[in-house]
Amino acid sequence: MTEAELLTAERRLQAAQRAGDVAELDRLLDDRLIAIGPDGARYRKQDDLDAYRSGTSVVQELVEESVDSLVVGTTGVTFFTGTVSGTFGGEPFSARMRYTRTWAYQDEWRIIAAHIAVL
Repeated sequence: MTEAELLTAERRLQAAQRAGDVAELDRLLDDRLIAIGPDGARYRKQDDLDAYRSGTSVVQELVEESVDSLVVGTTGVTFFTGTVSGTFGGEPFSARMRYTRTWAYQDEWRIIAAHIAVL
């Protein structure tokens, strides 16, 4: 449960987002996930998976500018800043974004909470 392992999980998530890999997203997102999207709405794991499956959420480009992490026991937080473009809610978008993700470790890292903001 090191910061290096958490950053590996973060980069797996980014790769899954770019690829639209629903199976990998399903592994990385905890069933209890609560996320606040860039539109201020509250989303659950199933919302995210359904959006990728249906094509209303597509990440065409995700470029990491920076990522920081913090691990305390079995809890980790990643702070990603980067440029993201694609489709969100069926609408095209392109923005510089900040993702703050809270991860819990039980056999592997999974995201339990997230907040996404446009910078």
